[in-house]
Parts: sequence; C-alpha cells; structure tokens
Amino acid sequence: MPVDRGKIMPKNKKKNDLAGLTLLGKQSRPVRKLETFPNHNDSRDYVVTLQTEEFTCVCPKTGQPDFAKIKIQYIPDKKIIESKSLKLYLWSFRNEGVFHEHVTNIILDDLVAALKPRWCKVSAEFAVRGGIGITVDAEYKK
Repeated sequence: MPVDRGKIMPKNKKKNDLAGLTLLGKQSRPVRKLETFPNHNDSRDYVVTLQTEEFTCVCPKTGQPDFAKIKIQYIPDKKIIESKSLKLYLWSFRNEGVFHEHVTNIILDDLVAALKPRWCKVSAEFAVRGGIGITVDAEYKK
C-alpha cells in the first residue's frame, strides 16, 4: 500500500527543510562545508550515528596516506546533518597533512559549530602504520 507522504510531513515543512541545502542533488566535489536541515523531533533525545570506513588524510611530515574508520554520533537539538555534505566534507581532508588527533578534533569542532547538538562524539580508528594503530575519541557535551 503506498504511503501518503503528506501525512508524514506537511508539504510546507518539506519545502522549508530543503531551503538551505545547496549540495544535495548536485555534482560531487570535496568541499569543507556542512549543511543541515531542521529536526522535527527536537523535544526528544535520540542518537544519530554516521560512519565511514573510507576516510583518508596524509601525514603532515611524510605525505604518506592515513586511512581511518570514522564514527560520528550525536543527539540533535534544532538541526540534523545532511549526509551528502558530510561525505564531501570528509572527502576534503584527502590531501590534507594533519595529525590524527588534530583532524578528529577539527571534525568535532566543525560538527558542533554546524549542528549545535546536545551531545556529539567523533571516533577515528586509524589503520596501523609503523606497527602502531591510533584511535582518537573526541566528545562534546552541551
């Protein structure tokens, strides 16, 4: 049985949700921009989890690639992250020379600035290089 989407979300809300999105539905390229849309359930605490196993950056000294699994968890307040903008944002680090600890905290800071969440945690599990694996967990609490 088809779902009547008008009952799920009134048309005026749907149009307003899309108003600030400039990356969704466009050609992909890396960009350091995070876009959001309104949270329709801001009176409730719930956790949003986003993860990728395809994050890359490079060592700031050697230029060698570093690969990581990134897990982002947050409790939204008024805004929700648009996932394509997050993908393009993470892609923008591909050729960036940055230490693991720094990039994890940069991602957290940028997410907090864009979302103003109630809580957010970024976990970055970097692949072993030189015999040592590094995992960085950075957390924000409102």
